[in-house]
Amino acid sequence: MATGGKAPNTDSTLLSDTGKNKTGSALSTNIIIKVEDTAVGAIKSLDYTETRNIAAITEIGTDGIIDSAPQASVTIDGNCERVRFDGMRIATAFKRGFIHVSAQRRPFDIEIHDTFAAPDDSGQQIITILKNVWIKSISTTYSSENFVISDRMGFQCETVYSHLSGNGSNVATTGGVRGFQLDSDPIEASADRGDRRGALDAADLLHAFGAT
Repeated sequence: MATGGKAPNTDSTLLSDTGKNKTGSALSTNIIIKVEDTAVGAIKSLDYTETRNIAAITEIGTDGIIDSAPQASVTIDGNCERVRFDGMRIATAFKRGFIHVSAQRRPFDIEIHDTFAAPDDSGQQIITILKNVWIKSISTTYSSENFVISDRMGFQCETVYSHLSGNGSNVATTGGVRGFQLDSDPIEASADRGDRRGALDAADLLHAFGAT
């Protein structure tokens, strides 16, 4: 039997501090996707992937990797699938004045508002910004087996960052509900909330692993 509202082996939260039931799983029903403060409706799915290549440093005379480091900047690729709804195709739903990829001249930002963990007036909602989005592809499915038309948009953006809605502070500060003691680095924190484009161009990287 679990005690104290925690799972015995992992300390995962089972009950609230008062012993009442609670839901700790983030739900997609609490996600609002916006462009310029306008909610984009009828979205079936949105995903993005942050990727960078890591170089393994080897040497003659050693059977193993002696070091590793990123060898290129992070790239962010994503996809969005939307039901063709309210008389708008997918680019139009993102407030673009066109429907085809070749027409895009200026990038735009996508905001993802996570309202799961905080009420509207708390200032603790998580806002993630996909900055300077360029559309890479748009595809449309017409099917005799499913009459509902869906558009799918592939995109790439320059950077992604997150902050709290109230004061723009970092999301990763408390270690979540369980209050993990986080290994905090001020340069990483600055990059995570969007104050800088990355964390590797700051001085004294050689000694950064002792940062607190």
